[in-house]
Amino acid sequence: MSTSTPNILSAQYKYIKLGILVLIAGNIYPLIYLRQNFEVSILQTYGIDAQQLGQLYSMLGIIYIITYLPSGWLADRVAPRILMSISLAAAGLLGVWFSTVPSFTVLLIIFSGWGLAAGLTFWAALIKATALLAAPNEQGRFFGILEAGRGLVEAILASIAIAIFAYYTQNLGQDTQAGLNKVVWMYIACMLLLAPASYFLLSERNPVETSLNHLNPNQPGRSMWKDLKVIGARVEIWLCGICILTGYQLFWATYSFSAYLQNVYGLTAVTVGSITVAKLWMRPIGAGIAGFVGDYLNREKVLAGLLIFGSLALSSLAFLPASASATMLLMVVLIIGLLTYAIRGIYWATLESCGISNKIKGLAIGVLSLVGYSPYIYLPSLRASLIDNHPAQLGYAYYYGIIASMGLIGAFAAWYLARRTAS
Repeated sequence: MSTSTPNILSAQYKYIKLGILVLIAGNIYPLIYLRQNFEVSILQTYGIDAQQLGQLYSMLGIIYIITYLPSGWLADRVAPRILMSISLAAAGLLGVWFSTVPSFTVLLIIFSGWGLAAGLTFWAALIKATALLAAPNEQGRFFGILEAGRGLVEAILASIAIAIFAYYTQNLGQDTQAGLNKVVWMYIACMLLLAPASYFLLSERNPVETSLNHLNPNQPGRSMWKDLKVIGARVEIWLCGICILTGYQLFWATYSFSAYLQNVYGLTAVTVGSITVAKLWMRPIGAGIAGFVGDYLNREKVLAGLLIFGSLALSSLAFLPASASATMLLMVVLIIGLLTYAIRGIYWATLESCGISNKIKGLAIGVLSLVGYSPYIYLPSLRASLIDNHPAQLGYAYYYGIIASMGLIGAFAAWYLARRTAS
């Protein structure tokens, strides 16, 4: 009895900690990306145009790129719970400033701060905390649950936000600014409550999480450049990076579905909105299932299969007949959504196969993030160029075909990573 009970408790303890990470990850981004559900309301409330809003998010993306490596370096030297608590507090306090409806110049400062809070002090800390919390044979399910859970949290919060906005603007007759302000404060309250709670609830005192303690990162002779050489010398890291890069490209392609379905197939905005919202609910299903299946089979081989099927599904969308019904389009979009979210749910689990020491795992995450999340720099330009220079459906066919081809390369990388791991 004395030997089995601690194992049961440790498993329960780890899943409780994972649940806290899910809540944290699901709460920090919705306010930053408020435009997903309230873009028109933001433009009206803050008196800016679509181009200015685009500038804010372009700057946010640039800050993410700049901070990926420093974020990883920091995650190796400061406890993840401290970094994530700081991130939540900073993002929430910046939200308070955001709620005052400041000028565009101030919005640039706020979005810069959000970029640092969600990038520099948060991203690598979240991924490293999840990777070190899970045992080697649990990586798939833990990352799958993280991706599925944060998607579910964001969907629930978005539903509450829309209900709050509708209540104040329709039932109480308040204007758009007043309704949006209530939504902003709902998100602020969640982050500011989670900031201290995450610090104490993610305490590292329990022996189950000794791997989360500092591993003497500042020992003599160590430097970021030496650590980068160690990371860069591993073939597995580059294979993992290709998997994340190509998988993220497949996911990014889904952002174009709304315009594609409306412009090429002539669906109404309401129908398209219903289809894309339905796709969002594939996230907890696809990510959760993929994580568990990856652990029970082989995560790299499962990822390879998902990349193949995801690539085929995406390319098929471009070749559906012009007479395709909304029901058929819905089914294809849901299949693509299920597969791309499944890929997102498992590709970070391949980090375990890279053989990177926990001492520099944060920096490795920074490197992989820099490589893997680079598509949002070049894919928008690629899409625009193809659509501008070719008839609509042909332009999208080229766009989806290029991304699908890269997905097959990612599948090969995942398969080869599985072979290297097995040997």
